[in-house]
Amino acid sequence: MLLEMRGIRKTFPGVVALDRVDLGVRAGEIHAVVGENGAGKSTLMKVLSGVYPHGSYGGEIHFAGEQRRFAGIADSEAAGIIIIHQELALVPQLSIAENVFLGHETARGGVIDWFEAHARTRELLRKVGLREPSTALVSDLGVGKQQLVEIAKALAKDVKLLILDEPTASLNEADSEALLKLLLEFKGHGVTSILISHKLNEVRQVADRVTVLRDGSTVQAFDCAEDVLSEDAVIRAMVGREMADRYPPRTPDIGEVLFEVRDWRVRHPLHADREFIRGVGLQVRRGEIVGIAGLMGAGRTEFAMSVFGRSWGRHAGGELWMEGRRVEARTVDQALAAGIAYATEDRKGLGLVLGEDIVFNTTLANLRAVARHGVISDRDEHQVASDYRRRLRIRSAGVHQACVNLSGGNQQKVVLAKCLFAQPRLLILDEPTRGIDVGAKYEIYTVMNELAREGKGILMISSEMPELLGMCDRIYVMNEGRFVAQLARDEASQEAILRAIVGAGTAREVAHA
Repeated sequence: MLLEMRGIRKTFPGVVALDRVDLGVRAGEIHAVVGENGAGKSTLMKVLSGVYPHGSYGGEIHFAGEQRRFAGIADSEAAGIIIIHQELALVPQLSIAENVFLGHETARGGVIDWFEAHARTRELLRKVGLREPSTALVSDLGVGKQQLVEIAKALAKDVKLLILDEPTASLNEADSEALLKLLLEFKGHGVTSILISHKLNEVRQVADRVTVLRDGSTVQAFDCAEDVLSEDAVIRAMVGREMADRYPPRTPDIGEVLFEVRDWRVRHPLHADREFIRGVGLQVRRGEIVGIAGLMGAGRTEFAMSVFGRSWGRHAGGELWMEGRRVEARTVDQALAAGIAYATEDRKGLGLVLGEDIVFNTTLANLRAVARHGVISDRDEHQVASDYRRRLRIRSAGVHQACVNLSGGNQQKVVLAKCLFAQPRLLILDEPTRGIDVGAKYEIYTVMNELAREGKGILMISSEMPELLGMCDRIYVMNEGRFVAQLARDEASQEAILRAIVGAGTAREVAHA
């Protein structure tokens, strides 16, 4: 074994995050760690990488034949353990080479040797398959290429164990496939990896062994060479129950048109002569879940943000109608007043104030509802947050727990709570289940069904076509800032969506809903 973690126990005030967890990783393998949000995966990796230093947890870590007591990240990196977090730790304003050697610069006599830094960076970029020049700014790279820069940065530190936390959560299908292929190449060269992922199809594709955590404990381990690794078996171990259906049952009760967009046009925020959203129109009816499919860069998020108080781009034309009346939504406040709420895809950067607690974040979009004579009522805020915590099954030590200490799935539920407390008639959900496990996804799907049953309209953007097909009554297909198809539930399929994107013409083209 290259790594053995024995009886790891980690507690926070009021919460046992890890309870006697065991993990063994063999040299040269890809070892997947899976579990629901809040199961303890990230906490375990923070123990391993020194984020939580020795003395702050119980149990033992043995690595490369020695017992280790890491006092911090520098100690674990010196041993060859490198972690790449889901939120990439790159400096956008610096070049690739500067990022790769940031903190361990190639210096001679106290002076950085830039010739060596760029030469070594070019060699590392070749290894990870990135063709960008070493002088390119990270801010000019897409998320997929930034992920490769992070891996190059890890290789520069003489990595023995590479830990990747949800590495494909923000990547499109092509970039995800390329990254998984790269991991297999590294394995061929003897690099050991730990992969944390909620995408079980990816786990099955590359993992040699799988360890499942549930509620802070190790519940099962699979050896992919010996065990039949079915998604159902892994899900059963993760959630402790059978999940016969990934999507909760629903009988749609669709009413009249609730929300309508007419001839919506938006110019790019930096290039005023470029019309990015071009004559888009759609309708959402009461009790209806409407999806927007499309490739990354198609304009889905930009469209949603522009509708929500013109939060993106420069408005060039078009109208919004709610319940048969034209509404103004020039600002976020106006959008909320018109009954429109938007749950962003970027929960950490835009959706939450991470340093604040659940109470603060839940009521943030509708403070008037918890204020008396202009003064916020602590009691009312606490009651509202407690109600939504119970309704959405937010797992936390209490409503005063800081959101930064919640798992990704529970953070997503707080974002949803904030939107729901704004009392919207139309809820726009942008990648609502990105980076969360199957159990938390099911709970969010259930909430969506409940909202539809109450007569609200839901507009969902998702990069996962099975999710759109499983949840939506209608699907709009977006490509290059336009809707190119509109598919009813009974005619929608992955093939029909892809045909519409590539312009095969089998799905009917729509300029307006």
